[in-house]
Amino acid sequence: MSIRAHEVRIAAYGAADALFLQEVELPAPGAGEVLVRQHAVGINFIDIYHRRGVFPIPRLPGAIGVEAAGVVEAVGPGVVRLEAGDRVAYAGPPVGSYASARVLPEAALVKLPDAISFEAAATLMLQGMTAHMLFTRVRRVSAGDTVLVHAAAGGLGLLLVQWAKALGARVVGTVGSPEKAEHALRAGCSDIILYKQQDFATETRRLTDGAGVDVVYEGLGGDVLLKSLDCLKPFGLAVNLGQVGEPLGAVELARLGPQRSLSVAVPGVFAHLRTLSDLQSGANEMFAMVTSGAVAPTVGLSLPLADAGEAHRRLEAGTTTGSLILIP
Repeated sequence: MSIRAHEVRIAAYGAADALFLQEVELPAPGAGEVLVRQHAVGINFIDIYHRRGVFPIPRLPGAIGVEAAGVVEAVGPGVVRLEAGDRVAYAGPPVGSYASARVLPEAALVKLPDAISFEAAATLMLQGMTAHMLFTRVRRVSAGDTVLVHAAAGGLGLLLVQWAKALGARVVGTVGSPEKAEHALRAGCSDIILYKQQDFATETRRLTDGAGVDVVYEGLGGDVLLKSLDCLKPFGLAVNLGQVGEPLGAVELARLGPQRSLSVAVPGVFAHLRTLSDLQSGANEMFAMVTSGAVAPTVGLSLPLADAGEAHRRLEAGTTTGSLILIP
């Protein structure tokens, strides 16, 4: 059984032009494995870390990407939960989702509800399950809480805004432009801070009458994480979700308490997916937020697989709104 596929690969770590498309031959699925013909591939900032070598991939040359959705084309021996024709999605290692087809462990895949499109699923398995992790495991948000979402018009930011609002929270969002502010307001932000023009800590205090917020979600790291501590009320939580701006540094315990009584969390969605007692049921909880209408994924840019480099350039430039996907 010869299976041909196209993969976006890198031969060395570097800029977006390091990405190239190559035809490869895949093995037939082995025991417990499934061949997935992919219909949509998610793009995430971790892909840029892999491309740059911040988080090295297992081998070079190699494919990158951690998220996609498609249809089961064949199954290997011992596969009982899935069969040919099933619609599926996944997020997490092994890296290599920038491809037209892949052979993956059955255990890594979840079945898609008919109401969830491949395009939506390719943005939800990482970002949607990140939101699921934050609101079910890291800290439960309740009616009456106030949260601050940095990059509120990005793919993850829009999901966090909608989900927190559905839980009854007041949501303050930071964005980089008036155009992005409109997207964040439509998603459910009660207030917007234009962080390029306004000091976000000062504005957060002003908007909350000096009280601060219960939780801050940020993915920039460095000074943004440290400054976010100034946005919190006593017993508040600052959640770091990435290091787009600067690497994570040390946080002095004296900055957290005891007078301020603050906490910092650095959760990882792959750890969440790995430790869920039932991955499918966890994904179903997330999908239910979408099918109920409480959360709607936003695909801001869709490009062919061969244009992965362009997608990376736009994501790094911060010019996109919503999520980015590739179509094999």
